[in-house]
Amino acid sequence: MENQRPSFALRLLPSMADFACLIPLFFLFARMAGTATLLQDGDTGWHIRTGQWILAHHRVPFEDLFSFSKAGAPWFAWEWGSDVLMASLNALGGLRLLVLAAAFLIAAVFALLYKLALRRSNPIVAVGLTVLAAAASSLHFLARPHLFTFLFVPLFWAALEEMRNGRERLWRVPYVAILPLATVVWTNLHGGFVIGIILIAAYGVGELLHWLLGPESGRPEAARLARRFFLTAAASLAASLLNPYFFQLHVHIARYLADPFNSEHIEEFLSPSFHMPQAPFFEAMLVMGAAAACWNLLRGRYTEVVLFLLMAHAGLLAIRNIPLFMVVATPMVAGAIQEFLNRLPEFNVAAWLRRAVAGFNRLAARTAETEAAGRWHLASIGAIALIAALIYAPHPPEKFRAEFSPKIFPAGALRVLRNDPSSRIFTKDQWGDYLIWSLNHKVFVDGRSDFYGDDFENKVLDIFNVRNGWEKILNRFGVDTILLPADAPLAGALKESAHWRVVYDDHIALVFRPASTGSQQTLSASSLVGGISRDREITKLERDPAITGDPTKSKKPI
Repeated sequence: MENQRPSFALRLLPSMADFACLIPLFFLFARMAGTATLLQDGDTGWHIRTGQWILAHHRVPFEDLFSFSKAGAPWFAWEWGSDVLMASLNALGGLRLLVLAAAFLIAAVFALLYKLALRRSNPIVAVGLTVLAAAASSLHFLARPHLFTFLFVPLFWAALEEMRNGRERLWRVPYVAILPLATVVWTNLHGGFVIGIILIAAYGVGELLHWLLGPESGRPEAARLARRFFLTAAASLAASLLNPYFFQLHVHIARYLADPFNSEHIEEFLSPSFHMPQAPFFEAMLVMGAAAACWNLLRGRYTEVVLFLLMAHAGLLAIRNIPLFMVVATPMVAGAIQEFLNRLPEFNVAAWLRRAVAGFNRLAARTAETEAAGRWHLASIGAIALIAALIYAPHPPEKFRAEFSPKIFPAGALRVLRNDPSSRIFTKDQWGDYLIWSLNHKVFVDGRSDFYGDDFENKVLDIFNVRNGWEKILNRFGVDTILLPADAPLAGALKESAHWRVVYDDHIALVFRPASTGSQQTLSASSLVGGISRDREITKLERDPAITGDPTKSKKPI
């Protein structure tokens, strides 16, 4: 019994895997706005409503459900599987269960990423790089379908590594069958399935380069692997056609991604600003990834080079791709660092550096021995249970309230807007999402930029920027209510206009209606609740410093 006690005690202690699991939750609830961050994007609302419609009608929609401006127009609900899951979670436990599931999924992704990095390096390097990846990826910690792509990318990477290392099967099922089957699931959850097919093809290109440039002895195996990877990529592409929209989905995604409007006006499609809070972590991984690619190139390993060039380009092209770059780069960098640490004592470097690295290697080896002991992961279980308890508390702390933040969304204005369910409301896309969720109301525009198209979105920008013809556009669509942020340029123009009057103002949202209708009284938040007018400094929108922004066009499906 005496010999078993240390083992039992060790099982109770947190491991590096626990740390990797908990670090994104620490960022989310300690450094960021918690559930308000997860629900910062109004798209979550229309995803739930879409899932509810699918569950009620037992089919996917082919026409628009939510707008009066393009009512009945063809629409691709290309994340319908996620929509159904989100609606089901909402039915079971409301937004509380939905945000808890999103937080758990994020934690699981980085726990998995740590395990993948650990395959190539020691626990200290693996957990350090996982922390770096979580910090950079925090810009997209949102309760949206893209979280499934966060999960599928490391799963595909792990399967492709198994294939490259000569292990053809998982539980007697060949990977050449598993990956296409997984692609079917991924395709019906999120449009990021394209990345999975590209990753498979990238492994094929890496082996093809090895066949062309590598030693003669390794060419037969490289040719065999290249054929297998390309066959799997082709099979996965064919499998992705198993969706309700068949090949039209692929055509739609290709047109949407090629639309120049996205890279000019939608924040997620913009190239990253190196002044954003996550930039130092992204920069650090870029530098280490480039060094790791060179290290592998010198050793005749071309797949890592192809992956780095592909994903680094994607990350530099659009902000939304940064988390995917971090996920792919982390195991690759971990392997290169470990190889370098193992080889450095052999190099002609300063004695103090050799001693320092040798000491670190000994520490890492002891840590690996400790980590090899089985754990019960009570720290991770306890932390998630605590988060769940706080979210489900009768009066949860602000960071654990499962609601669309009234500091970002026009919660107060709902009291006026719900009085007229037939009104035709013009507002920005994020708030259109919110109206779909909160009022189940038809809107002028919402977050589905792929549905509205750049011509229509340019008309929306013309209205917001008070360009020539803005009133004619509103009249053409019969807009009789305008909901705006207090600092919107259009708000100033409407206040000066003889045709519109303010009917509600709480310093966050303004509601305008035609001057010719109804009472001339302007309601405020204080008049509706019988209190003193709220201080503008308290009620103004506060952006989360750890998340990328809240512009008029701030997101869209990724």
